[in-house]
Amino acid sequence: MPKVSSVVVPYATYLRVYEPLAAFPERERDHWARYARRPERPSYQDELRRSLADLVPTPPIPVPVQESADAFVLEVDGVVCVCPWRTRLRGWQALQELPEELPKPVVDAMLPPVVRRQAAMDYERWLARNPDCRPWIRTATWQVPLNWFVLVSDEERRFEKGSGEIPPMLRYRTPMVQARRRVARALRTLKDTMEEGPLIDGLLDVGRWLEEFHPRSLVELDYGGLVHTVPAGALEDDHSAADVAAGIEALRQGDGAAAGEAYGRLVERWRAVRDLRSAN
Repeated sequence: MPKVSSVVVPYATYLRVYEPLAAFPERERDHWARYARRPERPSYQDELRRSLADLVPTPPIPVPVQESADAFVLEVDGVVCVCPWRTRLRGWQALQELPEELPKPVVDAMLPPVVRRQAAMDYERWLARNPDCRPWIRTATWQVPLNWFVLVSDEERRFEKGSGEIPPMLRYRTPMVQARRRVARALRTLKDTMEEGPLIDGLLDVGRWLEEFHPRSLVELDYGGLVHTVPAGALEDDHSAADVAAGIEALRQGDGAAAGEAYGRLVERWRAVRDLRSAN
């Protein structure tokens, strides 16, 4: 089981793919098979803390010098599935997206331009040697992107209240074939009923990403540290995946009013988190 820590790093949510060991090259497969037998493994909070610790030195280290050898592990019906952290790759990709998330003066204060330029050059060299790379984990801050909810269903929702030092947990987990099928169905409906926009673009992007993985993989949507920003009691009543599914079905049926109601529930539910983000 993952180690539990009382120090929680908030605000990040995760979309993960767990691939069966058979999907990995032999040498990497052997490593993950040994890794999966460890009695204790780090949690997503441990991964995030390590990344944040690298930003403390002067100058900061925006991307780890070495790639992580850690992963998240699941065993389902006797099949071991692994989700490698690939923290270095994800760090490079997050660095590219940073100017879109924050004002330039804030970005420059956090990570000076010379540091970002060096990291970008390192990434270009690495990418030339690894053109087919892709992360097993996608991360969002202060939100769960609406297109992520398309991949899962309310029946796959799991909520735990937590107690003491154990924080609450809200996540969905679904077979890859189901996630791909839901993406395809949603895209057909949205393209028939809406103009091109962020929702369709985001769904196309996540759909292409899912196609990179073994068909017997598992897809997990984890609220992660975002559970600490949701008002007390609201998390237990959060059925955003059901609202997204209801909205898409209403569009398919040509019921604009019902689609608007589902969207309204989503907006109202996430308003408190959005307001807290603005306050910070």
